[in-house]
Amino acid sequence: MNLAIIGAGESSRLRAEGLKIPKHLIKVNGEHLIERTIRIARENEIQKVYCIINSHEQELQDYLLTNNFSIPLKLIVQDTQSSMHSLFVLSPYLMNESFCLATTDSVFLESEFSDFIDYSLLHKNFDGTLAVTKFINDEKPLCVDLNEENIILKFSDSKEGYSWVTGGIYYFSPKIFNEMSIALETKVTRLRNFLRLLVQNNYNLKAFPFSKIIDVDHIQDIQQAQEFISKFKRKRI
Repeated sequence: MNLAIIGAGESSRLRAEGLKIPKHLIKVNGEHLIERTIRIARENEIQKVYCIINSHEQELQDYLLTNNFSIPLKLIVQDTQSSMHSLFVLSPYLMNESFCLATTDSVFLESEFSDFIDYSLLHKNFDGTLAVTKFINDEKPLCVDLNEENIILKFSDSKEGYSWVTGGIYYFSPKIFNEMSIALETKVTRLRNFLRLLVQNNYNLKAFPFSKIIDVDHIQDIQQAQEFISKFKRKRI
């Protein structure tokens, strides 16, 4: 299994609050966010990382090109319209097998990520598995309606009546790229709307619950993420 990292956003909210470095280079518990994501993937037997970033963050580009992450990393530098378009740019590298997709601003427990991977591999008959949580700190969460078997029925931008939200971690079959041309032709924008398209077109998506996933979009989220993972820090071998 390979990992695709979508990191082409420009961290506008954090920069407006005074952050001087790319979001992905924020340190939590002594690790850069993107470094943490890559390490956790490697420790869960991910074979290769494909990462897309924008052309405006030279510091991040230099970091990714000059550090050894002990796993092959293919970096694509390209400005994209949305997270969905970033995924589509990475699609030529992801067509041959199921893959994990992540955003680096999602902070989660390592043990729960391992459980997520195991669960996804056990449910390969589904077209995808999405990490969900009842902890909502995102300003614009994507809410999820599930049935009793954790099959995703629909998505909503409104929080009213919903308990679960997506957490920025996904496992997909490459079959989802069959909908890529339709999404582009119908001017679907943003990853959340592509997920809606998949459900509308009868793709089977399952949800896997995480206790908490913190979306680092504001300065205050950094300390919250630090406290969260420090509380559950697992001794590394």
